[in-house]
Amino acid sequence: MSNPVDKKSAEEIKKALQNNNQAAAIAKVKECLEKAKNTPLNIAITGESGSGKSSFVNGFRGIDDSDDNAAPTGCVETTTQVTQYPHPSYPNVTLWDLPGVGTMKFQASQYLQYVGFQKYDFFIIISETRFRENDVMLAKEIQRLGKKFYFIRSKIDNDLQAMKRSKKNVNEEGILAQIRENCIGGLRNAGVSSPKVFLVSRFDLHLYDFPLLQQTLEKELPDHKRDVLLFAMPNISLEVINKKKKVFQDQISTYAFISAGGAVIPLPGASVALDLTMLVMVTIQYITGFGLDEGSLKRLSTSCGVPLSDLKSVLTSPLALKKITPDLITKMLLGCTSTAAMLAAEEGLRFIPLIGTAVAATLSYKVTEKALQTFLDMIADDAQRVFRKALGLTTSV
Repeated sequence: MSNPVDKKSAEEIKKALQNNNQAAAIAKVKECLEKAKNTPLNIAITGESGSGKSSFVNGFRGIDDSDDNAAPTGCVETTTQVTQYPHPSYPNVTLWDLPGVGTMKFQASQYLQYVGFQKYDFFIIISETRFRENDVMLAKEIQRLGKKFYFIRSKIDNDLQAMKRSKKNVNEEGILAQIRENCIGGLRNAGVSSPKVFLVSRFDLHLYDFPLLQQTLEKELPDHKRDVLLFAMPNISLEVINKKKKVFQDQISTYAFISAGGAVIPLPGASVALDLTMLVMVTIQYITGFGLDEGSLKRLSTSCGVPLSDLKSVLTSPLALKKITPDLITKMLLGCTSTAAMLAAEEGLRFIPLIGTAVAATLSYKVTEKALQTFLDMIADDAQRVFRKALGLTTSV
């Protein structure tokens, strides 16, 4: 699990605190919190023209095809050059919509060189029917060059609807299994070793194989990229929301440790300033990570067809839709009697030599730990409620 503060950074923060350099300590904390958000992840989306590449790019980023920042879609070839589409909340995550393989302008033999093979972390090869010669050629070349690739059979909802129109009794799971096995078998016969095929509907990412794709990518990405992908993913299931919560939860002890270090500074208000800066930034990360900021909610409303006011109506946290400021965090902390008492005790104790600073550090650790856990629980619960509302589910969290 990734940690926002590595050993070297922790030592630098500690040294700054020991030297009573509050500004340097705060700056280093900010740098650490921003570092994970700036880790690049480049995903190449390719396949033949008309396969649904652009729609997948939009769906992955959680935006509607009609959005101003959407990749253009259509029944003709709409991607004529390598085009990058940054994630709206995590601009370090970029999906690259590549030109269709095998079109007149982009012959397969020169394709990887043209699109800049080396810059991508992995490739997703999309087809709306069966995978063809160009897809196979591309997969083999990617495999030879030592990078990961995944096949997506797109528009699977269209296949199921067509089947249901032609037959009265349709075994959906059986049809999906048959399509999947046909794709895998065809790729194996063409010489692709161990092909991974996922059946996906861009309009229903929570259904079919998209959750399995997310799990597979999570397992196969390097550690420092794994959490980056997780937070860029739309909330396609309660499991994804819980995974995001677990990542955040595992980081709380690190923030509490930094807070404890700040409590030993014999300077009035120094510990509070450090803690508030950190609490504000971490809380904003929680809200962004769970897709509860204003922009994310608007995009979700458009893509799922649920009015924005309905999505907002299920938010119960006092942090919801608020500008996260030191004043708001202070109000939240003082609103809890036990936390307010610990804060007061900490501020007084750390001026008592030896024993006082040790007790103050312990109290500061506990205050930060309790505050972040409380904020995280509130925001994660709101994320679950929004997810259920977006899907029209009525079950409580």
